[in-house]
Amino acid sequence: MSIVAEPASAAAVRAAILPVDPFQANCPSRVVLDHVTSKWGVLVIVALADQSQRWGELRRSIQGISEKMLAQTLRTLEADGLVVRTVQGTVPPRVDYELSPLGHDLAGRLLPLVAWVGEHAADIVAAPTPTPAPAV
Repeated sequence: MSIVAEPASAAAVRAAILPVDPFQANCPSRVVLDHVTSKWGVLVIVALADQSQRWGELRRSIQGISEKMLAQTLRTLEADGLVVRTVQGTVPPRVDYELSPLGHDLAGRLLPLVAWVGEHAADIVAAPTPTPAPAV
């Protein structure tokens, strides 16, 4: 029988389970968090979770995204190793986008979050906005 010591604080828990500390200002994980948790980043990853898609398919499936934002988001996610861009040697050229294995791992973690947001969005948006406390 082994005895496992309980961590003494939340900081100790973070240090034990996280290889990096996103609470530190210079932590590189903040850059990754910015890329994958942006509105468009999440939607592109979720849109590609089940199958590869062409540019136009992505643009139609993610309503409201501009061509510029779709291009920028795909470039960023590709540079991060989350999305793979494949150019087919056809005329006209065909470009497919799909998640890399790392992107699929991320999608598996994002899908429950997106499901939770979908389940609770109406209640959260309908909640009254709190009045700021007066300055003292």
